[in-house]
Amino acid sequence: MKILYAILISICVISEGVLAETTDDYVTKGVDAYQKNDFATAFQFFQQACNGGDLMGCNNLGVMYGNGYGVKQDYFKAVELYEKACNGGNALGCNSLGTMYGKGTGIKQDYFKAVELYEKACSGGNALGCNNLGDMYREGQGIKQDYFKAVELYEKACSGGNALGCNNLGVMYADGYGVRADKQKALNLCGKACDMKNQKGCENYAILKKELGQ
Repeated sequence: MKILYAILISICVISEGVLAETTDDYVTKGVDAYQKNDFATAFQFFQQACNGGDLMGCNNLGVMYGNGYGVKQDYFKAVELYEKACNGGNALGCNSLGTMYGKGTGIKQDYFKAVELYEKACSGGNALGCNNLGDMYREGQGIKQDYFKAVELYEKACSGGNALGCNNLGVMYADGYGVRADKQKALNLCGKACDMKNQKGCENYAILKKELGQ
């Protein structure tokens, strides 16, 4: 059976860390409202935070525009807000913007620019950015294909608490790409991803467990 990679994160997947909190009161209140599915209130708080100079507020406001939560969906506005967050030094904003370039959503698709932004996000400590950069190296999109570098980045992402990174690292071990094949280690990594509520990690854990006869 085929082991599944967790594909490049999309802006519509809030649960994978696109939306985030800061110590800013408006952002905290916005996240709280979002978790209660009160998107209109969340939108207002994120807007206030962004207008007040909170870069995470700008990233989160971009998420709201990108998904049409509490406001009419507007990919172009989402890109504008991610750019504001990234240019101000917010690593998550750089990752979000990289995803827009990678998918060609609200802006012309540009894998090279996506790689640049994921590198900036990863260097800035964003584990999701490291995972997404690993995807680019694995697929050879916007950069020369390099499985060893992909493994390195997935390790960094997984160590940083990113479930996608743990699953993808597990797949590399399962398939022997960029690392010596080790299905037991792959099982453990996919299990870790599953424990962090990653569906592909759970599916891969079940596949590997069956293959290993456990």
